[in-house]
Amino acid sequence: MVDRSVADEKNHVDAFTGTGTTGHVWDGIRELNTPLPRWWLWLFYATIVWSIGYWVVYPAWPLISSSTQGVFNWHSREAVVIDLQALKAQRGPMASKLAQASLQEIAADPSLSEFARAQGRAAFVENCAPCHGAGGGGGRAYPNLDDDDWIWGGKLEDIEQTIRHGIRSGDADARGGAAMPAFGRDNILKRADIETAADYVRSLSGLPVERNANLAAGKKIFADNCAVCHGDDGKGKRDVGAPNLTDPIWLYGSDKAAIVEGIWNGRGGVMPAWAGRLDDVTIKALAVYVHSFGGGEK
Repeated sequence: MVDRSVADEKNHVDAFTGTGTTGHVWDGIRELNTPLPRWWLWLFYATIVWSIGYWVVYPAWPLISSSTQGVFNWHSREAVVIDLQALKAQRGPMASKLAQASLQEIAADPSLSEFARAQGRAAFVENCAPCHGAGGGGGRAYPNLDDDDWIWGGKLEDIEQTIRHGIRSGDADARGGAAMPAFGRDNILKRADIETAADYVRSLSGLPVERNANLAAGKKIFADNCAVCHGDDGKGKRDVGAPNLTDPIWLYGSDKAAIVEGIWNGRGGVMPAWAGRLDDVTIKALAVYVHSFGGGEK
């Protein structure tokens, strides 16, 4: 048996527009069955025809172990390879000069130096910026490459060595040996001694210390435990990667809590070795680019 009320709604024609309705009614409001514009329909049909043509011409449908290849047999991967080969051919002459020149020769040649910085900038953004920042400004635990404070040296050769072999990376020629000991966690020093040493370390760079700080005791603790790496004067030793504690530049923060935490748990940053991941020309370009940030040493 047919529900006459539903049938009547479907056959209803709106008196104002003269358009039939769909039979849907909400709160007494009927939905008009307005046909789509002809131009829109033809455009929609054209996109369907276009998509079918695309499936035929280009790779489109995934199969079990491959995909349809299309009658043009065109692949975006091949297009990228062609573009990279063209770029390599364009860079070829300058890249060859860069490979044969020493770092000092590159720095002395304006055109070669400009080319190296351009290539180094691209490599830095792709490989180094996630840690050191796009402009080399660094962050907590990641050194600022813009200033003149260098843990392992800021000359061109020093920078190249660090990039090429990394820091505690497992490479045979990597920077750094043993990491800074965890004086508190490994029960080398008591908490009170660590806090006393932290006060003394802050005083080395002119930072304010607590009124009751025993700097003489802190100096003794420092001499017995820290001077072997940081030096008696606290200015650090590059051969072991011990930073200068007398300047205002702090990798992990200069407040007492940060220093205490560092002494308690130790420090030991790691940087990957880029030799093998990047070619020699790119590593040279990176060294020149990083050196150009403004803090590079002569």
